[in-house]
Amino acid sequence: MAVSQEDIAYEIFSWLPAKTICKFGLTCISFSNFHKETLFKTKQSCNLLGMNDTCFFLQHDQISQRYQKRIELHHLPKEQQQLSGVPNNVLTFLSNSACVLASSNGLLLCHTINDDPLELFICNPITKSCFFIPTPESVRKNHNNSNINIMLDCTHCSSDDYLIFYFENTNEWSSYTCNIYHGKEGAWKGVENNFLSGGRNMKFDTPVIHNGTLHFISDCSNYFTRLSPFYKPYIMSYSFVEGTSSILKLPREAIKGFHVECNMGIFNWGKVTSSNTSICLVKSRKSVFTIWILKDYKSCSWQKILKVRVNALGLEEKDAHVTGFTVMNGNILVFSTKHKIYSCGLDEETFMMVEEIGSHSCGSNPHFISYSNTLRSCGANDKTMSC
Repeated sequence: MAVSQEDIAYEIFSWLPAKTICKFGLTCISFSNFHKETLFKTKQSCNLLGMNDTCFFLQHDQISQRYQKRIELHHLPKEQQQLSGVPNNVLTFLSNSACVLASSNGLLLCHTINDDPLELFICNPITKSCFFIPTPESVRKNHNNSNINIMLDCTHCSSDDYLIFYFENTNEWSSYTCNIYHGKEGAWKGVENNFLSGGRNMKFDTPVIHNGTLHFISDCSNYFTRLSPFYKPYIMSYSFVEGTSSILKLPREAIKGFHVECNMGIFNWGKVTSSNTSICLVKSRKSVFTIWILKDYKSCSWQKILKVRVNALGLEEKDAHVTGFTVMNGNILVFSTKHKIYSCGLDEETFMMVEEIGSHSCGSNPHFISYSNTLRSCGANDKTMSC
């Protein structure tokens, strides 16, 4: 059967970033409607699941109108800004009107900052579409914009759906109810068994889904005595299918000195679509990075892959102090200092190759949000963003 040029273009375009597709659509009438077709949106967003994110949002740690660039967009080295990114008017809208809570496969989960009560919404910055979701009452009354324990996932559901997990602290200490919002169904559903987090506070803003189970790392604050079973930081897993919670121990070296100038985070290791994925643990203490990979889940066996002083990475800054970090695409450490952002390769080909990404103005504790440039739909009843 003969294949038409339009069919070939359809396949090629489905592998391109959404911003590029929209630009090409302006130059050729036969391609101009691709990004409007539901099947094409689905195909393109599915294709990009297996590709690297090219950029990320950096969000100021303070939600205030006096910060003019509260949300910034940055590209990884060697990524061309004109091929993927977010329109300037959308970025301005987000900076002035929203707090970005999470991102997955081109969709952003946000809450309003100028409304009382708060409202949650899903948006796609490229298609400029958004959908306000039913907001839990405890979130609506959250006037200080803190402790919203919520996450977004588009990778473990059908291509026309998304999942939002919301954890609400109960009256019982260290016990959280879990409610899941299904975008396709448009409704929240509660999980029967609560998430039991142990004694420590959890970092809900850096979740990892591994083997179909949610994982969160605890904080490193020194508020327990040595006799307490929760004196040392740890990882808690939560199966939202079975409703079970369990603890994963950290490497001994990671626990050493955890209560002094220490920050730890967990991230996905490896491609999301690969079967060979794991959990990556990053520890930043006194401007020293130490990174481990979970090699055996059942025995909690970790392998250290890197330990390096930030000042030994060849940065132009002297006495650089790390203010934040993340791991993108399962193999790139991205970190910030007071004014700069850098990337450091962690795989065999780019190991310890450090590149400066640029400057930032997002304060002393910025939040990293990896972003994929897709056409993924916010839902059947989405509306156009007011920007």
